[in-house]
Amino acid sequence: MRYISTRGKSPVCNFEQVLLTGLAPDGGLYVPETLPVFSQEEIASWGGLSYPKLAFKIIQPFIDGEIPDDVLERIIDESYEGFTHPAVAPLRMLDSNEWVLELYCGPTLAFKDFALQLLGRLLDYVLMRDNKKVAVLGATSGDTGSAALEGCRHCPNIDLFILHPYQRVSEVQRRQMTTIPGDNVHNIALRGNFDDCQRIVKAAFGNQQFLPENRQLVAVNSINWARIMAQIVYYFSASLQLGGPQRPVSFSVPTGNFGDIYAGYLARQMGLPIDQLVIATNRNDILHRLISDNEYSLGELEHTLSPSMDIMVSSNFERYLFDLFDRDADKVAQFVTGLGKSPQKLDEGQWTRARELFSSLSVDDQTTCDVIADIYRTTGFLIDPHTAIGVKAARECRRQRSVPMITLATAHPVKFADAVEKAGLDSPALPPHLADLLEREERYAVLDNDIVAVTEFMQQHLC
Repeated sequence: MRYISTRGKSPVCNFEQVLLTGLAPDGGLYVPETLPVFSQEEIASWGGLSYPKLAFKIIQPFIDGEIPDDVLERIIDESYEGFTHPAVAPLRMLDSNEWVLELYCGPTLAFKDFALQLLGRLLDYVLMRDNKKVAVLGATSGDTGSAALEGCRHCPNIDLFILHPYQRVSEVQRRQMTTIPGDNVHNIALRGNFDDCQRIVKAAFGNQQFLPENRQLVAVNSINWARIMAQIVYYFSASLQLGGPQRPVSFSVPTGNFGDIYAGYLARQMGLPIDQLVIATNRNDILHRLISDNEYSLGELEHTLSPSMDIMVSSNFERYLFDLFDRDADKVAQFVTGLGKSPQKLDEGQWTRARELFSSLSVDDQTTCDVIADIYRTTGFLIDPHTAIGVKAARECRRQRSVPMITLATAHPVKFADAVEKAGLDSPALPPHLADLLEREERYAVLDNDIVAVTEFMQQHLC
């Protein structure tokens, strides 16, 4: 399996190189040169597999023997053995042919655990085998940080630096990051928003001269291909639970950085019958404006009750554009780098192609609270604000009532108690393994929105 950059000016890489690189040197994102495609018969034969066994079937072609199959199977098994539900990604019915895929059964109660439990173990294996040390640098709008720290903190060959926007994540999200022990764990609260955090991370990857000799940066954001690869699996799992691949399914995905829904797009390209993908977003609606009005332009980033989607520059959208532009890397670079200079538009054919698969909706805070309250009243099921936006978008955008619609529940509602309370409901209790979270000691540094401040901090704290 070979990987190429969306901007076309970086060398072709293998899986391990992509795992350890993250962002391509030319500023692009790595994608497979070709995708594995599974027949309907092969997908159907996976119907009785456990989640880890299914994950091996889907992930193995992307690694293509670079990690021995028996080692890969063990890594995948260990990645999901700590999840609290035996199905790992269980489905819950909301109404007739309307479902929620519960993706918060991992250790940090968010869908990021699916990828980052695996990513941490893959890095651990490769770094220990090659006796290498790296610095992990990531930006989080809330959930990536704790999932990355939990997935990678046990590896002695990794120093971890996670940026989050100061005072713009929920208290539970912040404490899940800042109470994790370890001399190699470093949390940075940046005086800015998530886009500022992401910009600094990308700039640091573009110029790593501040690092000691023989040390490199590794990405844990969804710019790292391994994150996307792992998330493809639960689309197949959900489909198989509902009679796939003999019947198509649709998905509504709370969308910030476009990585989760891009994994669904790839699942479809790999042979899974997906009828519709719904981009569900909050007031930070750049992707909704593109799908609905063909306007791709920056707006003012707003703080909402769904902070994990408080993102304006969706990095992974570049990967989808690469396909939409028929893999013309120059056109991709021109379109992406033009953002912020002037409004961008797709040509009519590209816009039509995008709308054949994708629908979209932007949901405000009040409507989000109304949906949380309504779902609890009608089903007794408490959902978080991101999932509520997904449910609202699923209901508003659904094209085929005969096709099962599955909303991805991306986080446990306990992480967003403010939204639950504003919906008129009692704040949920923390699960047993986090019961004392609010009493644990926090460790984090508050830094200015400046790359020099961040890189100097890293220099001072690299083990």
